[in-house]
Amino acid sequence: MIEMNAMVLSRALRVEDEPLQFRSVDEPIPAAYEIRVAIRACGVCHTDLHIVEGEIALPKLPVIPGHQIVGVVDAVGEKATRFRVGERVGVPWLNETDGACDFCKRGEENLCEQIRFTGLHRDGGYAEFTVVNEKFAYPIPDKFSDEQAAPLLCAGAVGYRALRVSGLKRGERLGIYGFGASGHLVLQIARHWNCAVYVFTRGEAHRALARELGAVWIGAARDTPPQPIDRAIIFAPRGDLVLEALRVLRKGGTVAHAGIYSTPIPQMDYGLLYHERTIRSVANSTRADVAEFLRVAAEIPLKTEIEIFPLREANRVLRMMKESKLHAAAVLEIG
Repeated sequence: MIEMNAMVLSRALRVEDEPLQFRSVDEPIPAAYEIRVAIRACGVCHTDLHIVEGEIALPKLPVIPGHQIVGVVDAVGEKATRFRVGERVGVPWLNETDGACDFCKRGEENLCEQIRFTGLHRDGGYAEFTVVNEKFAYPIPDKFSDEQAAPLLCAGAVGYRALRVSGLKRGERLGIYGFGASGHLVLQIARHWNCAVYVFTRGEAHRALARELGAVWIGAARDTPPQPIDRAIIFAPRGDLVLEALRVLRKGGTVAHAGIYSTPIPQMDYGLLYHERTIRSVANSTRADVAEFLRVAAEIPLKTEIEIFPLREANRVLRMMKESKLHAAAVLEIG
């Protein structure tokens, strides 16, 4: 077997203990309907942090994390016809669905009973190569470099689904809690829809970026904006923010929690929820979400704020993420 370099998780540990090991592993071989991707860049996501620290159950060990993958098709399976060798593609979090359960039949494949994820059930992008079913890969718009495109595949796609779940309409007021990789992309879409965006974040660098991108108000989670917000999206993995968002939400508004993991939501007074306010969770994204979002991202076009690191530094990047020391979306440069 030919070998490749990868950052491998053998057991969950705190990122301070450097759980990922840089080592050589067998290069994957594409099955009949799969493509092999020579990876050029892979975004680092908060979900990766929850995976390596064991806050998300690990169905496969060892595993190579990473699910914001951009690269070039290097080989195709004998029955794969969607892409040709040399084409640039992206591989996101959603890796496989059964296509037969009730959720899939209703167009809700993000809730599939047999859903599988990149970098969790199957080896992901902290490596030189990965394989994926051709139906779960996407052409990357030419407007974006490899590094700029990587955060679009999860931070962007899940953020876009969160916008849809929140029910945001053009011209409304949107509150964003936690301003990182997803938040800075969602802000740009909301501004494109002529929405006023209120950003709740503590980091001074994040506040400066929000201001630069057109936020009309910036404060801390416990601050009260000048007007009630119509919709809120929570990107930080903190359940207490649900209460803070409800506190400043107008009657009939919606709070969408976009985290795959969160601390518990505290007990709350019913008055926070009354007047037909709604709390929604956001789970994954569908293939339609990703394809539509990539089109929208290219049309605007979105500006992705990125910090680039070599593959070997994945542990350090995850630690920086945990300590809120990243100023933008982190991307591992691989190819």
